[in-house]
Amino acid sequence: MIIAEVSIIPLGTKTPSVSKHLARAFRALQGEQNIKYELTSMGTIMEGDLGEILRVVRNMHESTFDGEVMRVVTTIKIDDRRDKTLGMRGKIESLLKKLEH
Repeated sequence: MIIAEVSIIPLGTKTPSVSKHLARAFRALQGEQNIKYELTSMGTIMEGDLGEILRVVRNMHESTFDGEVMRVVTTIKIDDRRDKTLGMRGKIESLLKKLEH
């Protein structure tokens, strides 16, 4: 299982607001049952199988295009830890424990 952070940036839109284009990308993720996700103000964090996440990211990227959006920049950060199980919540809990000391 991996954790990935995805940021999608539609370029060349008529207005500075891109939320309507990003909504299409997020809809592509919402139907996925094997991926946990958390929407943030700067991107989306996902937890799941690497192959599944890469497939979903591709769908999100592709769904951003329409007649108005002709260019999309998608950035992916992948955290793939093999020595123990990795999860979104576990990373936060680990940090919070260290802050208590």
